[in-house]
Amino acid sequence: MKRLAGFTLIELMVSLVIVAIMASVATPMIQLTVQRQKEQQLREYLREMRRAIDAYKKAADEGRVKKNADASGYPPNLQVLVDGVEDAKSAKHERLRFLRRIPIDPMLRSQANSGLVQSSSQWGLRSYDSPPEQPRYTQDVYDVYSLSTQTGINGVAYAQW
Repeated sequence: MKRLAGFTLIELMVSLVIVAIMASVATPMIQLTVQRQKEQQLREYLREMRRAIDAYKKAADEGRVKKNADASGYPPNLQVLVDGVEDAKSAKHERLRFLRRIPIDPMLRSQANSGLVQSSSQWGLRSYDSPPEQPRYTQDVYDVYSLSTQTGINGVAYAQW
């Protein structure tokens, strides 16, 4: 009797089960890696915007940014950091810019891409006269935070980073 070369149905089923088990083990690891990357990007963006806010405040304290006597010296909104302000000490009336663009919150990126979140409202803003426990935005931007309701890998909510 001549035997045909090939796989039997049982061999194929066993192979498929082994591949499915390997895929189910790898999927959580991939999801964790993606979440770590988003968290790292969130840290970088928050740090970048906070440095820009601090640079604006320093320029205001040095008299390079015009401000009212009763103002805190912090920017009125994030867009000012991108658009820039006129350097009060420059003879050529040059503009001081502190950010190239306002980054998109990586934790809300899928909503931003779908049009659910507008670019102007993707970050939570805290004013200088606002307590850290209950941030609110009134007339200036002292700090920024994520509007995501999710919790990070470290157990801390993204809004508290």
